[in-house]
Amino acid sequence: MSIKLRLTIMNFLQFFVWGAWLITIANYWFGTKQWDGTQFGAIFSTMGIASLFMPTLMGIIADRWVNAERLYIGLHFLYAVCLIYLAQVQDPGGFFNVMLLAMCCYMPTLALSNSIAYTALTQGNYDLIKAFPPIRVWGTVGFIAAMWITNLTGSKATEGQFYIAAGGSVLLSVYSFFNLPKCPPQHHLKENASLAQMLGLEAFKLFGNFKMAMFFIFSMFLGAALQLTNAYGDVFLDEFKFFPKWADSFVVEYSTIIMSISQISETLFILAIPFFLKRFGIKQVMLIAMVAWVLRFALFAYGDPSAGLWMIILSCIVYGMAFDFFNISGSLFVETTTNNQIRSSAQGLFMMMTNGFGAVLGSRVSGWVIDKYYTLSFNDTSSLAGFLDTTPDNQSLLNFIGSRGVEITNGVFDKVIHLKDWQHIWIAFALYTLVVAILFAILFRHKHQADTPVKH
Repeated sequence: MSIKLRLTIMNFLQFFVWGAWLITIANYWFGTKQWDGTQFGAIFSTMGIASLFMPTLMGIIADRWVNAERLYIGLHFLYAVCLIYLAQVQDPGGFFNVMLLAMCCYMPTLALSNSIAYTALTQGNYDLIKAFPPIRVWGTVGFIAAMWITNLTGSKATEGQFYIAAGGSVLLSVYSFFNLPKCPPQHHLKENASLAQMLGLEAFKLFGNFKMAMFFIFSMFLGAALQLTNAYGDVFLDEFKFFPKWADSFVVEYSTIIMSISQISETLFILAIPFFLKRFGIKQVMLIAMVAWVLRFALFAYGDPSAGLWMIILSCIVYGMAFDFFNISGSLFVETTTNNQIRSSAQGLFMMMTNGFGAVLGSRVSGWVIDKYYTLSFNDTSSLAGFLDTTPDNQSLLNFIGSRGVEITNGVFDKVIHLKDWQHIWIAFALYTLVVAILFAILFRHKHQADTPVKH
């Protein structure tokens, strides 16, 4: 088996074990467990918390003491153990603790997988620029495949999604043990390196430059937007089942497959980035990404499974531009505007602001806002029927009420039924990203030199 094929399989499984639950966990949380939104925001923040320190810590260990592939294997095995245990947890507090442990195991493997691939390709005398992208794109394919399997096996609202991911992670550990090349410590860090150098903190001095400070701050705000779509996209589509007229629609049954259009779009928009960067420059491309985020949320706000289905599909297509144009152009901006002494640390800072602080901000704040302002309470059949656009005696409505364990006396419920006001949730998110885009256009000053080659 060639090294490129071995790395392709590694990348496929690397993202498969994330995609099996990342987009569908909200269905399990809200639909099956019926836990609240603030606590769910905390669950998604675990990725951000883990991203603040675990990749750096594991990077230091791999650089100094342990082979990267061995560390990678061990972390994936522990990740699988955490997911198996996660499926047994019956309270939101315990779920948070176990998920945090799982993310502490998984998030550093994203960087380690790249490091292993770079090392193996370099040892094989491959051109990294040409060889790595076709390998990495199979990671997105793995993510999509996992989403489809979770949906088609009926696991999108059950603990089965965690077992699928755990099984994939065990498979990846075993596969990696026999197939990955040895990647011994490279000792890039000097023995007498300061703590700031070891932790990549030297890049924080970039905040002394106004343009770079603005870039990193807006990176955090856009990182928050990414968490919104990952956290709530699939459960939004799934909850159309509460509306009797859409209960049996294709959108409800295959919500996760529809959401996978976003990842398919992502693979296609990657190819357009060099053209857009050369033509418009990094600032304009990042502005295009922000406008795409506005459209992503606004189209969701007005889409539905029938006449508005085209809006849902277009929103998923727009996601590819929103995600790629920001993340990749942002990484290139860091690459072309920082000196080589702190370039790696600056890239780490970019990831920390987006996947770390941004993820925590987006997850925590959105959960609290949805709970406080966009969760509707219903005490009787008339008000609930009005919201769900049906009649109080509709059998599907009565079945839904019964599924919530609610008894009806003279049209009044014995306990409150809570539903999310998704249209206004998405409108709020769209307004948030619109404000971010306007402020970015005003505050971030960067002049594009059309004849300056873009590194890619």
